[in-house]
Amino acid sequence: MQRTIAVTIKMPKFTSHIFVCCNRREPGHRRGCCDPDGGEALRNKFKTEVKRRGLDPTVRANKAGCLEQCELGPTVVIYPQQIWYGNVALSDVERIIEETVIGGRIIEELRISDEMLNTKGRGLGVVSLSLPDQTSPGESENLG
Repeated sequence: MQRTIAVTIKMPKFTSHIFVCCNRREPGHRRGCCDPDGGEALRNKFKTEVKRRGLDPTVRANKAGCLEQCELGPTVVIYPQQIWYGNVALSDVERIIEETVIGGRIIEELRISDEMLNTKGRGLGVVSLSLPDQTSPGESENLG
């Protein structure tokens, strides 16, 4: 008589999930392009580095579609930390893995600030409003 035993294997949670924008646009597009040659070289370098350091299966690097930070690209976002990096080059990958993924430190010169996210590279500006004067000529404002 053969017995069957059910075993539940839990996959460990990701400590870091790296999304690398691999969106492509025509050369010279006004918003830029995160993967101009279409080879996904940046994503591949992240995957290679994660594997080389033995960080899988708790760290994963994936291809992402447009992350809407095109003017600041190539862009990478790391979750669950919600760290956004822009203008990422192949030469930055080892440093991002070492300092951010392993060391938990943000690399300020690559970080896309909250003020720049989702602004098409323009940042949050000061808004100037013209409000009508609420006092009539000869009438003083009541402050008290």
